[in-house]
Amino acid sequence: MKKKDELPACPVATTVQLIGSKWKLLIIRNLLVKPWRFNELQKDLEGISHKVLTDSLRSMESDGIINRTVYPEVPPRVEYSLSHLGESMRPILDAMENWGNGYKKTYKNEK
Repeated sequence: MKKKDELPACPVATTVQLIGSKWKLLIIRNLLVKPWRFNELQKDLEGISHKVLTDSLRSMESDGIINRTVYPEVPPRVEYSLSHLGESMRPILDAMENWGNGYKKTYKNEK
């Protein structure tokens, strides 16, 4: 988790720093529905590389946004889910979904 003095002074910039990448937002979108395994996420997020998914998941885990659960099975099973902090982003993504739907409805016939 980042220390307070490592974060931007602006709260919007802090949010963008933590979840502002395209892939992080889409990962969070998926995790709002259910826990996912790595390969499931990679298959669902068309175009994401193994490295970018790994780096994004590690970063969000380090920042306290997601939980990584390893089940003691053979072979090992790992699932990613939202932490309490990550779940608190639901209203942000809901607002983005509403805005996107409104934009598509308003501007889809203008081109």
